[in-house]
Amino acid sequence: MKVLSIEKIREADRFTIENEPIKSIDLMERAGTNCFKYLLEKVKKNQQIFVFLGLGNNGGDGLVVARLMANEGFKVKAVIVRYSDKCSADFQLNYERLINDKKVEILELKPDDDFPDIRDNDVVIDAIFGSGLSKNVTGFIGDVIEHINISNAFIVAIDIPSGLFADKFSDEKNSAIVKADYTFTIQFPKYSMFFAENDKFVGNMKVISIGLHPEFIEQVDVKNYFVEKEDFYTVLKSRNKFAHKGNFGHALLISGSYGKMGAAVLASKACLRTGVGLLTTHIPKKGYEIIQTATPETMVSVDDDEKVFSGIKDLSNYNVIGVGPGLGVDEKTQNALKLLIQNVGSPMVFDADAINIIGENKTWIPFIPKGSIFTPHPKEFERLTGKTNNSFERTELQRKFSMKNGVYIVLKGANTVTSCPDGSCFFNSTGNPGMATAGSGDALTGIILSLLAQNYHPKIAAIMGVFLHGLAGDIAADKNGMEALIASDIINFLGEAYENLKS
Repeated sequence: MKVLSIEKIREADRFTIENEPIKSIDLMERAGTNCFKYLLEKVKKNQQIFVFLGLGNNGGDGLVVARLMANEGFKVKAVIVRYSDKCSADFQLNYERLINDKKVEILELKPDDDFPDIRDNDVVIDAIFGSGLSKNVTGFIGDVIEHINISNAFIVAIDIPSGLFADKFSDEKNSAIVKADYTFTIQFPKYSMFFAENDKFVGNMKVISIGLHPEFIEQVDVKNYFVEKEDFYTVLKSRNKFAHKGNFGHALLISGSYGKMGAAVLASKACLRTGVGLLTTHIPKKGYEIIQTATPETMVSVDDDEKVFSGIKDLSNYNVIGVGPGLGVDEKTQNALKLLIQNVGSPMVFDADAINIIGENKTWIPFIPKGSIFTPHPKEFERLTGKTNNSFERTELQRKFSMKNGVYIVLKGANTVTSCPDGSCFFNSTGNPGMATAGSGDALTGIILSLLAQNYHPKIAAIMGVFLHGLAGDIAADKNGMEALIASDIINFLGEAYENLKS
């Protein structure tokens, strides 16, 4: 799914109004109606509903919701936050409809008025400001937002929590921002909703389609995407009846060191479970019995060194190489990694200590094969590029790193983001907090390595690998609970994740 900037969303609205054709007031009715339908799943008839309304089109959406909720038999109070004498034309039309309907209690809230008493069991619908907000919220409106936040009510934001910027960093120290339990975002997720700093404002995000014109959406150029299952229908490879293991690649995984052989085991198992034809895992001598016992399907290449990776002589049998899980940063390993980079001309997968070593030897970066995939967590990425002040800055730095060096960066976390050499970023929609567990990243490396070995383009291998990894984690959490989830569960549910992807 494309993630449009606010400017592009406005263009999409205008294009839809002109070409569907539809009046703007009817498009607002559509937005409010679709939000109302999802609200019915979240609220109960015995709850008091407060709809806090600004004076623009976001407030107009809220007026539609208030009217429809009242017509459905809910107790609704519409709180109009009068911060100006002016309002949008569509707000005014829906305001008049609400007055004529006479089923909603309307409260006019001005700077010197007492705020309404919100009880614990009440529901607050936030429709004060939409995604077009361009300045910090302070003063009277800021006080209204703080009054909403200190209540224990169930809070639903329409389109975006009021006070949150859609396309840039929001400084909560200098602006009031609604802390929603749910955000019903209209047609597209907003860029700011993918970042950790804003999770406490956005809560659970639900994209509400309002049928903006598909021709505009198809043609518009964007640089950010939200990855969904539908994105893989046309790229997922099917297996020929007469295929054999040689058709699905031979991957080399360089992994493990003394005390860290579990990483090699997990990455190897994940690589095999994702469908690679053949896998050879190169490990130090002391890891031989471990890898042979734990994953008998894996072929083993044994290093000359007892405890660390010190080099590998023949790379001719492999069509793709991954390096890093549990590798360690021994001096011999650093020298061996440098030689590996110099001798491999095709895209590789770099993870964990391989990234840490490169971070200490940044002059190697220009020699890394174009199209390679890095899978860092935030601290590892920081070692590659330096510190940033927030997730927005980090994502833009990630984007620039991919463009400058012709590589893909899979920055792990909630909504794991994959940046591409063309400057695009893909935010993942699968995964859960239970996956924040030891070995989860090793499994991801194995998954991506496997897809790359099966001749998926590096871009698809990275994005689909992240999606599969998160989907398997979601299935595991559903079966076993988030608290009990371990990396092996992710690997064990990869088959079910694949089947889900096909359906």
